[in-house]
Amino acid sequence: MATKVAAADLPDDPASKSSAGVSRWVILALIFLGWCLGNMDRMSMSFAAVPIAKEFNLSASLIGLILSSFFIGYAFMQIPGGLLADRFGSRKVLLVIVFVWSVFTGLTGAAWSLAALLVIRVLFGISEAGFSPSSMKMISETFPKKETGRAISIWLMASGLMTMLTPLLAGTMITNLGWRSMFYLIGALGVVVIILYWVFLKPRPAPQETETVQAASAAKAEPRNIGELLKMPMMWNIIIVSFGIYVLSWGLNTWIPSYLVRARHLSLMSIGWLQIIPGVGMMASMYYGGIFLDKLKPTLYKAIAVIFSALCAIFLYLMYVCPTVSLFIVYQTIVYLLLGSLIVFMPAFLVKQVPSNVMGSAGSLSTFGSQLAGLVTPFVIGVLVDAFHGSFIAAFGFMIVFAIVSMVCFALLKGREEVKAKAS
Repeated sequence: MATKVAAADLPDDPASKSSAGVSRWVILALIFLGWCLGNMDRMSMSFAAVPIAKEFNLSASLIGLILSSFFIGYAFMQIPGGLLADRFGSRKVLLVIVFVWSVFTGLTGAAWSLAALLVIRVLFGISEAGFSPSSMKMISETFPKKETGRAISIWLMASGLMTMLTPLLAGTMITNLGWRSMFYLIGALGVVVIILYWVFLKPRPAPQETETVQAASAAKAEPRNIGELLKMPMMWNIIIVSFGIYVLSWGLNTWIPSYLVRARHLSLMSIGWLQIIPGVGMMASMYYGGIFLDKLKPTLYKAIAVIFSALCAIFLYLMYVCPTVSLFIVYQTIVYLLLGSLIVFMPAFLVKQVPSNVMGSAGSLSTFGSQLAGLVTPFVIGVLVDAFHGSFIAAFGFMIVFAIVSMVCFALLKGREEVKAKAS
């Protein structure tokens, strides 16, 4: 019986384009653009937290609650969002997500009290949930397995790019327009992205590929639904690793501006320019991390991930104790270089291990871990800063502990190939 070859595994030729003539690289560019917008909104709140604290007379704990409120809805809607992508298709889910989150972005600028701000940010989190698993599903359906690492890394480079640009953009907008107008403007940008998605985000239909994947899943006893995914030890390990790594990511992204203002006495504009340097480092490590993952064996890349997690713990400590701002930025850049590769590893590893027909569900479980960290981390750090009378020593200790947890979990992570080899 002749073997069916999935269209996604063919080289770039007319057959590798959708019926609307949109190549997979255009689709990837659109997903990248949407993720830039989502990251810009979340990271901008970290800078808006400074004037918001003054306007509403808020403590560090309450600011931490605002920063975490987004993740209350975002984390717990990850799994439903992934299930919706598997049920209705990634394109429809992405269109709805970007439209609704743009509405709540604009409403953030209209918040009149702490309570209103918390409710709006929770609803914003609910509306944005599902973007990551839907994007992972679209990538798994559009790209061949041998290119998924690079595709994932390019998509996730959006977070590195916005780590670099958001401090400068947010600092400029808040200084010149005010924090409310900043959110109005970001919401308006969402409308532009929706139009682009409606016109161009049209991945090719691939019924033959879908049939082939489903037949292969049945033959290999691969997971067919979220219940079967939860029976895989690998999946639970990915969830824990995602939580640990994103404690570092969200801890740094949400509290670095406040730390540099309070402890290092810098202005928002100065912070904006300085944060370009670690942002460039994160982008570079994300891109090359995906390329390496496509070329290296899972066991070798896993060993690298263990080493990188340990180094994160060391350089986080050095960030806190260093005497000068210049050294702080150097150590922060090194941490971001390490984090960029670790952040790419998790979804890229998952896409290579799980069939595309359940990728939305698998991606939602992974991002649930990472966004649960986003829910917990900003608030916990705010509480720790208040408990230590404005000192960030416990906050950095908190992140160091989870860098070590991630190191252990990476060491224990086993792909399906390793499990099968051990069983045989």
